[in-house]
Amino acid sequence: MASPALAIKKHFGKLKDPRVNRRRRHLLMDIIAIAICGVICGCDDWQQIEVFGKNRRDWLKQFLQLPNGIPSHDTFERVFDRLDPAEFQRCFRDWMKTLCDVLNLKHIAIDGKTLRGSGSGPLKPLHLVSAWAGANQLTLGQVAVDEKSNEIAAIPELLELLCLKGALVTIDAMGCQKDIAAKIVDRGGDYILPVKDNQPTLLADIQESFIKAHDTNFKGLDYDEFQTQDKGHGRRETRTYTIIKNPQTLTQKDLWSKLSVIGVCTSTRIVGNPETDPDNVKESVEVRYFIGSRDADAATYAKALRDHWGIENTLHWQLDVSFAEDANRVTTRHGAENLALVRRLALGLLKQHPSKQSIACKRLNAALDTNFLEETLRANASSGKV
Repeated sequence: MASPALAIKKHFGKLKDPRVNRRRRHLLMDIIAIAICGVICGCDDWQQIEVFGKNRRDWLKQFLQLPNGIPSHDTFERVFDRLDPAEFQRCFRDWMKTLCDVLNLKHIAIDGKTLRGSGSGPLKPLHLVSAWAGANQLTLGQVAVDEKSNEIAAIPELLELLCLKGALVTIDAMGCQKDIAAKIVDRGGDYILPVKDNQPTLLADIQESFIKAHDTNFKGLDYDEFQTQDKGHGRRETRTYTIIKNPQTLTQKDLWSKLSVIGVCTSTRIVGNPETDPDNVKESVEVRYFIGSRDADAATYAKALRDHWGIENTLHWQLDVSFAEDANRVTTRHGAENLALVRRLALGLLKQHPSKQSIACKRLNAALDTNFLEETLRANASSGKV
């Protein structure tokens, strides 16, 4: 049976040790491996990781050297605070590339999340911008910024870390920037970007284009339409997606790399039952606009725009609910960022395990059963097996 630490050693083996030689009582690879295993098993801070290590020392000793036993929580904290987050991320990214076929990625969602418990004194809470492969259920990378408003500068840096060939990239309206669109195209991907008031000229042009299109019943235009209907919790919502390909009415079209589609989504929501209680029915309409670089039908755009919010539901929500990330009190910048990356690695590995249990139950199972933990560490996303 292959060692459960083979993947950790393979992908983190080149990580530079930030400590001076005389202070190295514990091997860097031992520290990294214990931390990853501990977080998979339900540990949320350095003290808990130390407790995990001491209770699983005999099991860990099978594949780690542990020359001076299990490191203290202070050692974990010091090492992770000194590790270069960029180097740590490169190791993380190498592991993620083995878990999903990067060249076959269909959709990458990019969005930010604030680690609310990481603020301390003059330091504001750390804000992380992450790339999420929804179909693969894996975080592909992250970049840290001090405030949400700095996402615009962080997104191009994150894109540089990713292989985008053939992927469709979605970002919220803050990411609707000419430089970001160009970066995505230059790296082999396509984009879908919501257009709001932060791009007033583009927004006005798109609105005017659809007004004229409706006035002429889309005569002479290459357009497509797709509709979805959702029902539940006392409400019904109909979303109508309409796209126009190769638009000729945008004054700034040439400034947006490979722009080939403009679109509008009209959402009509009805709350209440018009048949049984018509006096208490509320109806609302929301109109959202978007642009895209891929020559695809309206159904493709509709799916990507809806799937984008999977990063909120399956990444950010899981991190807060199953890993208590929002409540985590690690405040040092590098330590908070590196531990956040370990959480994303642990979540990705747990999601690859074929068990139908919740993430919380999988973490508990890994803590109680080393066989389950070993299976998680050897998870192979491409085959769906462990």
